[in-house]
Amino acid sequence: MKKLIPVILMLVAFSLNAQQSANRFFYELTFRPKTQLPDTDKVMTILDITKDKSIYQDYTVPAQDSVVVAAFKEMEKTKTFKDLSKMITMPKFSYKVTKAYPTMAASYTDRISRNMFGYTEQLKFNWNILPQKEKIGEYDTQKATTEFGGRKWTAWFTTAIPFSDGPYKFSGLPGLIVKIEDDAKDYSWLLKGNKKIENYSEETEAEKLNAKFGMSNKANMVTREKFEKAYEVYKADPLAEMRPQMTPELMGKKMPGSDKTIGEFLKEQEKIAKDFFGANNNPIEKAAPAKKK
Repeated sequence: MKKLIPVILMLVAFSLNAQQSANRFFYELTFRPKTQLPDTDKVMTILDITKDKSIYQDYTVPAQDSVVVAAFKEMEKTKTFKDLSKMITMPKFSYKVTKAYPTMAASYTDRISRNMFGYTEQLKFNWNILPQKEKIGEYDTQKATTEFGGRKWTAWFTTAIPFSDGPYKFSGLPGLIVKIEDDAKDYSWLLKGNKKIENYSEETEAEKLNAKFGMSNKANMVTREKFEKAYEVYKADPLAEMRPQMTPELMGKKMPGSDKTIGEFLKEQEKIAKDFFGANNNPIEKAAPAKKK
């Protein structure tokens, strides 16, 4: 009987984890991708809040989960290749920010070639809560200001939603952030809606499929400095890790069920990656936090 107890506890824990729910908050992000241009872009982002963490990301990929699943099922059935980059909209931002409760330690993760890397920061925002109040959508909000990443930020939060959280890395106010923007209006998030998700999974269907093909979703956590150096190298040559295997023989082979060669496909993927990296030269954080002495 004693031997059975740990097994039972493991099964209960697994069941609870499998059935965990999340509160999903939708934030419309309006941002200026290029510092030298006045044009702005928009993308829907999400903040998923569970009992022990929150996860912020671009909603573009999760919103297309059903398309990805259908495409892979068809590929498995027909044994033919489908170029998903031609079927789905690419995200504006590929990173995720996860905040652990209750410490609010923020982990920033992104894929560098075939592997996930990331870093963790224990951020403490020095909020100045002001008396001004404003109705934003259905919420009664209050104003607060702070400085972060080389920018001055103004936020409006609501105590009606008792989560001390917000989009990207922002947290620490006595309620959920409804709106936040920097003084240059380069980045502005606005809460547009929310819903409860039962049987919540942290991984998108695309990520689950990546894992099936050997692309780990478990992040290797390093220092922020090391992460940023590795990311800059990856941006300069997105196919660097694959080049030793890119023999003329391999590059000349056809993709399964396609007239396209592996070399042609990889060349297209390299262009997509470089276009993605070149689309934004105006980061949210213009300066990394100063190191503690």
